[in-house]
Amino acid sequence: MDTIASLFSFITWPVSWVIVQFHKLYGTIFGPDTGWAWGLSIVSLVVLIRICLVPLFVKQIKSTRNMQVLQPKMKAIQERYKSDKQRQSEEMMKLYKETGTNPLSSCLPILAQSPFFFALYHVLSAIASNKKIGVIDQSLLDSARQAHIFGAPLAAKFMDSADKVEALGASLVDVRVVTAVMIVMMSASQFFTQRQLMTKNVDLTVKTPYMQQQKMLMYIFPLIFAVMGINFPVGVLVYWLTTNVWTMGQQMYVINQNPTPGSKAQDQYLGRLLKSVTTHGEVRGRTRRNTVKRIVSKGPDRNDIERKFVTGLAKLGLAPQEDGSVAKSDTAVADAEGGAAQRRQQPKRQTKAKRHTGAVQQSGTKEADSSASETPPSLQKKAPQDDKPKPAGGKPASGSSRQAKSGQRKGPQRPKHPSKK
Repeated sequence: MDTIASLFSFITWPVSWVIVQFHKLYGTIFGPDTGWAWGLSIVSLVVLIRICLVPLFVKQIKSTRNMQVLQPKMKAIQERYKSDKQRQSEEMMKLYKETGTNPLSSCLPILAQSPFFFALYHVLSAIASNKKIGVIDQSLLDSARQAHIFGAPLAAKFMDSADKVEALGASLVDVRVVTAVMIVMMSASQFFTQRQLMTKNVDLTVKTPYMQQQKMLMYIFPLIFAVMGINFPVGVLVYWLTTNVWTMGQQMYVINQNPTPGSKAQDQYLGRLLKSVTTHGEVRGRTRRNTVKRIVSKGPDRNDIERKFVTGLAKLGLAPQEDGSVAKSDTAVADAEGGAAQRRQQPKRQTKAKRHTGAVQQSGTKEADSSASETPPSLQKKAPQDDKPKPAGGKPASGSSRQAKSGQRKGPQRPKHPSKK
């Protein structure tokens, strides 16, 4: 880890400068040598970095939307080249290239944070080794070494020895308890963030490589953080826990306000929107109007959830407009009233006793009909006998089938040819 962190040593000076500036601010409130001053400085560093990464997050969201739009085409490719995995992969890459979609865009925020993460690790390692780094001079170095978060020094690690922890003015038990709790929280927040994306904001009706990638990351990232966390200083754990909580909240906001089409989150969002329109009689908010506008522009290409929303508006006598608003519609009212009248004309459901009585009566009627149609064999009319006159002498005719010789056909015989007589 130290070798990797040294590769990003060029960025340690700006990272240390930002931390020192925030430390001056919080030091005046909580005291310069407290864990609150140094801990909140690291948290503020995370917030500042994540604000700067908002454009990358927006790009990630757009790429995710493009992946959702391409899912029908991707499904067609999967079905067409079901038996040829190599050709299937080639066609998928060709589709990504034509549409400008990057399936790995979900990793962009993490990759962009990596330099700052390793730079902070380099700074905290220098503090643990009592070395000056960046703009942190000896006085700031002594102050940082005295800072503790719930009894654990900022530069302490889970795997540190008891002597090293005692040199930082803490006990090994306190350090390991605090770091273990933070590692668990860090891994759990990462898992929950990815699981929230998979269960609520993904169209599960179509299986694509993108979904497989997200499912894999849901289990791999928490495992990586749990294994690597034992080698992270407490300050780095604070940094990574903060960025995970930020990501979780940011993603929760996006899922609630701009869900993926066809996902469970979209069903919940349009349900809330329909309830709001029912209460106020109009679409309130620019974001909601944009959602209605997109649904109208899709036309017959709407998914089942969007059709359900439009049907719900029709039952209220409203129709969505191209500008994202809703308006009264006579056609929608007529359709809704016609559907209600048809439902009212349907027969009522019978009770169990009535259904049983009707079944008994019907079976009795069937038995009576069947008994009336049956006739005893003794009363059946016998088939008429062959009353053709027999030849004289009581002998049967020579053409009778009973007198036919062996190998001779029954019935009238064809006359032999004159040459064979």
